Amino acid sequence: MEYSQRYPAYPTQAVAARLEYHIDIHRQAYNYTLYEYENVDAEDIGSAYKHHYRLPGWKDQFSIFSEVSSKALQRTVTRFYQNLNGLSEQKQNGRKVGKLKWKSPRESQSMTYSQSGFELKNTSGRNATLWLSKIGDIKIRYHREIPDKASIKEVTIKKETTSEWFVSFGLETDNADLPEKPDVDSLDANNSVGVDLGILNYIHTSDGTTLDWLDLEDEYERLGGEQRKLSRKQEGSNNWEKQRREVAKVKRHIRRKVLDYQHKLSTWLVREYDAVFVEDLDVKGMLEQSHNARNKQDAAWRQFITLLEYKADLYGCHVKQVEARGTTKECAKCGVETAKPTWVREHSCPACGFEADRDANASMNVLQRGFSELGLGWPEDTPVETALPTDTTSVSAKCVVETGSLGA
Repeated sequence: MEYSQRYPAYPTQAVAARLEYHIDIHRQAYNYTLYEYENVDAEDIGSAYKHHYRLPGWKDQFSIFSEVSSKALQRTVTRFYQNLNGLSEQKQNGRKVGKLKWKSPRESQSMTYSQSGFELKNTSGRNATLWLSKIGDIKIRYHREIPDKASIKEVTIKKETTSEWFVSFGLETDNADLPEKPDVDSLDANNSVGVDLGILNYIHTSDGTTLDWLDLEDEYERLGGEQRKLSRKQEGSNNWEKQRREVAKVKRHIRRKVLDYQHKLSTWLVREYDAVFVEDLDVKGMLEQSHNARNKQDAAWRQFITLLEYKADLYGCHVKQVEARGTTKECAKCGVETAKPTWVREHSCPACGFEADRDANASMNVLQRGFSELGLGWPEDTPVETALPTDTTSVSAKCVVETGSLGA
């Protein structure tokens, strides 16, 4: 299993200058890879592996490429082909895509060391040291240990728009060292949960727990004020740059608050249940709708689902995405679809008379579809009325953020 852990970095002024210089060289290497891809005979390129053989010639022609780590330079070329493959996949999925473009200095703020050229040292306390080839030592805040059974495959160092530095370690763990997931045949409605990603609540689970949305009104009010100040500065001036960083800090605070909330919530779900089923939402399409787009972006549902999926392996839980279409309209008891505007918050089936909260009905449909995805039948002796709780437990977002536990 592959995953990453991120740490704040505190390079000295001299080291930070070297980092920025090296990152710009990698930006030029990325752009030159694009140039060769478009202008060199396809027999000599066409894949990252083939393109790596051209790097010694680069260094003979342009001495600047000799100033950076060879492994990091190879990783930059590989990243170009990864981006190229990403465009190809989107095109195959029917999306209109353009071509890769040259990166400007503002668009390139990171570089990656792969396989070698780095060493993590002095990890006994809350601080540690990262050594990077041709850069030197960088202090990092080692706020969580890297597991003993995990190996570091690559290191990425990035300068954020706030001018802060962060280091991400790409880790790999042998699947044999991970907790074993429960047997699929042992799953039932008591140790599994369906999760509806809601409108009034952030999530609603099939066993009756609702989680509130984060209250970000104060943060957005502050962001609006800082953006208005920025609009009154002359672009490119020192005051404009200083204010730009203030805007970036507020945006960073919002992102961190949402991510912290999602980490705590996703960890609770994979620890509490043997199986978690969640809707496979078309988040991009939802954000393109004109109404309530900001709230949907704050929800960051795709990020939340990604967290659930990778934590499922870490904690021994099954996580499955199911078809989202119709979960709200379909009756969880008899399957008859009933159209509901968003303002109708109760489900009342005209066919069988089953009544429930709109989101509770949707979450039960998600649970049933999850069992179907795993090839399990829904137990006939488990009526949906007993599976759906009559009372709903509401947990505030503030409780989750402050305590990190739904049981607090």
